[in-house]
Amino acid sequence: MILIGQYDSPFVRRVAIAMHLYGIAFEHRPWSVFGDATKIAPYNPLTRVPTLVLDDGEVVIESAAILDYLDELAGEEKAMIAPFGPERRRALKICALATGLADKAVSLVYEAVLRKDRSEVWVERCKTQIAGVLDALEADRASRPSAWWFGDRIGHADIAVACALRFTNEAHPGLLGNKHWPRLEALSAECEALPVFQENAQAVSPPKA
Repeated sequence: MILIGQYDSPFVRRVAIAMHLYGIAFEHRPWSVFGDATKIAPYNPLTRVPTLVLDDGEVVIESAAILDYLDELAGEEKAMIAPFGPERRRALKICALATGLADKAVSLVYEAVLRKDRSEVWVERCKTQIAGVLDALEADRASRPSAWWFGDRIGHADIAVACALRFTNEAHPGLLGNKHWPRLEALSAECEALPVFQENAQAVSPPKA
């Protein structure tokens, strides 16, 4: 299999971490959606990452769909999310909030880099959404006494949140002032201390206005 995309993307990174945790071998092609668009387009006409090319040539796009496929390969016993029922829906909700947070943080990067006249209304809206998501995630994590979000082993929710937090903090240092979310910060630190997180990482540079 071939995983396309750079690890400064929280979406690519969460897929790479899951593949390593599942023990699924893959070739990594760290192509940029801007600098390497012509390389990505034959596999994904949206020129978005992550893009996963299977051994038979089939292409899976979007991190949620890729992880769903990887969960099938891993099997229910090893999958890092419940197979069905309320626990699966709750985990998917946390993942959706985390990826939505990351998407807003990416939008702010594009706003700074690609637009000559920055829209303060859009920036403030994104900041409000990011803060709201962090508040919701903090409250949910605080309500769960387990070692990881949904039990005693790491899951997709933990990985998605940690990857989104690192990207947001590195791309937009000081974005939300001095506010703190201690449970999320603790989760992020625990995840980033794991070798699999350290080995599948790429520094994110703050955008230049």
